[in-house]
Order: sequence, then C-alpha cells, then structure tokens
Amino acid sequence: MPLSIDSLDSVSLSSGGSYDSDEEDRIAEEEWRESLEQLQQLFAIVLMPYLGKWLGRRWSYWGELYFSSYYSMVLMLLL
Repeated sequence: MPLSIDSLDSVSLSSGGSYDSDEEDRIAEEEWRESLEQLQQLFAIVLMPYLGKWLGRRWSYWGELYFSSYYSMVLMLLL
C-alpha cells in the first residue's frame, strides 16, 4: 500500500525537523571559526597597513631629529 501524504509529512518532520545538540554545537563551532577568520582578515587587510604607516612616520620623525642633531654637531666641529 502506498504511503499517504499525511504519513510522508510525519516521516519528513520526524527525520529532519529537529536538531540534536551535537549538530547545534558543530554549527556554533563553525560560525565561531568563520568569525575568527573574518577578524584575522580585518586585522591583516585594514589594521596592519595603518599600524605600519603610523610606525613609519614615528620612526622617520625620530630619525630625522637624531640625524639632524648629529650632523649639525659634526658641521659645527668642522667649521
């Protein structure tokens, strides 16, 4: 005897209608890993260039102060 539509609905609901806790944990873990990956990409693509730019400007400022004072002292001694 073929299955009726009502019996097919009950079979489909009982087989795939609910998640067990293992699957929920797996989905939550997968979403957590995706979020971490997105944060890593944000850090690498956006924040690292700005940090490098800031550090480069600081270093050049300090370097200019150091070398300009050093060379001005050398020039004063030579003249």
